[in-house]
Amino acid sequence: MNLEDFKNGQVLLINKPLNWTSFQVVNKIRWLIKNKFGIKKIKVGHAGTLDPLATGLLIICTGKMTKKISSFQNQTKKYTGTFLIGSTTPSFDLETKPDNTFPVDHINKDLIINATKSFIGKIKQKPPIYSAIKKDGKRLYESARIGENIEINDRDIEILNFNISRINMPHIDFEVECSKGTYIRALANDFGKKLNSGATLYKLNRTKIGEYSVNKSISIEEFTENIS
Repeated sequence: MNLEDFKNGQVLLINKPLNWTSFQVVNKIRWLIKNKFGIKKIKVGHAGTLDPLATGLLIICTGKMTKKISSFQNQTKKYTGTFLIGSTTPSFDLETKPDNTFPVDHINKDLIINATKSFIGKIKQKPPIYSAIKKDGKRLYESARIGENIEINDRDIEILNFNISRINMPHIDFEVECSKGTYIRALANDFGKKLNSGATLYKLNRTKIGEYSVNKSISIEEFTENIS
């Protein structure tokens, strides 16, 4: 691809690595393009944040295609992942340390399957306090890190499919298809409550955004090689 290709607009499917923020991926790609073509400015953005501890499909738009970002964000998402049953954390994932432990001896396959059914359809979800949502001009995670108590409003989301692929307590593997705005970390926390226990998001991989699949994506290293 040449500079005009990037300016006119490209849709890049990137497989986000573990421990990278979505913003870091955008910055890396922007820097690679600027460095390759010796330019000072190029528009680059992503269509839907993945948490640092999540991996998988990240849609990156360049140039004129950045105007289409909202249309990508509005499409349904598919994820695979693992819940860790029996404990919770303030961030609902492994970014923070466990704050509570819960019994798990009563949990069986029937309880697990029935719990998934209660989430199917249009539901209310309270986003995690450790999130990038802004309230009163401040990111929620900024308030969380200094111990502020913030009232978070429920959001309307939709869970289209929620399937359990493997049960190996205390780990439960799952597949979810959901609407824009769904926090899988919050789903983990709510799922633990449905089991009369607790749950933490242990692992997460985004496999699809609309018709775009992680199977068609490339790594940061591959993009670096392609543009060199």
